[in-house]
Amino acid sequence: MSEPAPVWKVDRASGVRLTLADGRELIDGMSSWWSAVHGYNHPVLNQAAASQLEQMSHVMFGGLTHEPAIELARRLVELTPAGLDKVFLADSGSVSVEVAMKMAIQYQQARGKPEKHRFAALERGYHGDTTGAMSVCDPNRGMHHVFAGVLSSNIFVPAPADNWRGEPACPETLGADLDNLERSLQQHSGQLAALILEPVVQGAGGMRFYHPEYLKGARALCDQYDVLLIADEIATGFGRTGELFACNHADISPDILCLGKALTGGYMTLAATLTTPQVAENISNGEAGCFMHGPTFMGNPLACRVACASIDLLLATHWQTEVQRIGSGLQQGLGSLQALDGVADVRVLGAIGVVQLDHAANTRRLQPLLVEQGVWVRPFADLVYVMPPFVMNDQDLHCLCQGIQAAVREYLAAC
Repeated sequence: MSEPAPVWKVDRASGVRLTLADGRELIDGMSSWWSAVHGYNHPVLNQAAASQLEQMSHVMFGGLTHEPAIELARRLVELTPAGLDKVFLADSGSVSVEVAMKMAIQYQQARGKPEKHRFAALERGYHGDTTGAMSVCDPNRGMHHVFAGVLSSNIFVPAPADNWRGEPACPETLGADLDNLERSLQQHSGQLAALILEPVVQGAGGMRFYHPEYLKGARALCDQYDVLLIADEIATGFGRTGELFACNHADISPDILCLGKALTGGYMTLAATLTTPQVAENISNGEAGCFMHGPTFMGNPLACRVACASIDLLLATHWQTEVQRIGSGLQQGLGSLQALDGVADVRVLGAIGVVQLDHAANTRRLQPLLVEQGVWVRPFADLVYVMPPFVMNDQDLHCLCQGIQAAVREYLAAC
């Protein structure tokens, strides 16, 4: 408030372009924080929303149900990793993490193990901005360290190496990373309700890509030490990493799965938390007799209808081919920055491209340079990264990469 950063007013959006109030168009590289996978103003999603509005936009989800929620739950059970047959529909990604954590605690209570109420999480992880979610975000990095003294105390495990670029795992590095995890689980298993992690890609904690073999090992260790596994796929779900869900890279199923962001194609706020019959039935047979969470807009019909349409639209396309195409374009378009002084790394996974600087970027200087190049990219910390809509064509992708190249080069030349 005291020294506000510049903002740009958007008048309308269509396809992969944002039209500013002054008439300029920006190619959107962010998919509105990774959610608008089909681009903007899509006729199929518009029609789904309009049709649902004619029936009802909302009805309470306590004692009532409706077809959009039923259809969405069926789609999610069919698409997600095996065994996740129970669905809880809530408001946002951060809330889905809160729901997952409460599920894990109630599950342990119902088993007669109320002492298992803490969580293990990875350093460099990010899971949302609400209080419970903040308590499992890295306490020493990012925006949440100022709350460290008032959040619940949890167990943090050294993050696995940011070294997966598609090759087989290095046995020494993987072994050391899994040893770190096992030590924490072994030492604290009597207190731990669950381990929560972002599968394969740690997002806002640094856009780090770790090997799927670590995820596979984490699944086995959770089973060994009687700890639930929560997979936060809010950012990675629905194809972003090249698999429909990032857990598929390791061929594992978590006990609880969090989804959001691209669930509605960026149209509405909605999240889903899926779990196994074992977890759900233990909770239901516990003291409370049900899962103790009930937000006003849970199962919102308008959001559920758009989510169904978004999932159907994704599956009707050759989404995996498109994600591979975008990944190749990002690698080709951004790769030359690797040799630039001031750039520490350039990496790509699926439709995620990351240019990591060797210092924290001054976004007040860098952001306007990107806008001048006609692209919308939102840097944070030392990262200039993109997650383009899957519908972006090769020409726009080339322009996006060229704009990033030019802005980063100009910025670094002035440093």
